[in-house]
Amino acid sequence: MAEKQAIVKPAGHALLAAVESAQLRKDVPVLRSGDTVRLQVKVVEGNKERLQPFEGIIIRLRGTSVNQNFTVLRTTNNVKVERTFLLHSPRIDKIEVLRHHKVRRNQLYYLRDLTGKAARLKELRPLSAKQIAAQEAQKAAKAATVASAKATAAAASNGDE
Repeated sequence: MAEKQAIVKPAGHALLAAVESAQLRKDVPVLRSGDTVRLQVKVVEGNKERLQPFEGIIIRLRGTSVNQNFTVLRTTNNVKVERTFLLHSPRIDKIEVLRHHKVRRNQLYYLRDLTGKAARLKELRPLSAKQIAAQEAQKAAKAATVASAKATAAAASNGDE
């Protein structure tokens, strides 16, 4: 009776991980909730295949690895359409992140009920070269004051001994 037991290979999880990693796309940008994206979706009509753009705000990200998916909310002429895509699907030809928005939650279901100006999100814009230089100068000044404070504290402790 003991000889009928199933033999479990120790490499089972490693084999599964290897097969899943082969299915992952390499050209996926970093996506977050609140990003405005434009997808090029492959649509099959009869025997022809064409690319159809779908643009909207990501309201949900879920899953991991091959099963990772996201939901995009698109508003056109006050009609809202939600569509869920697998991130690593061969049906998606291209993913472009157009804008990042400031959001404080991961799932933006409240956008379903909002219309007009109430449905807007605050856009996060990339820093200009001047702003980056100002930040670097501020960091350098802070580091210099910290170093001088440490030097005076070390000199004061050496004077006490």
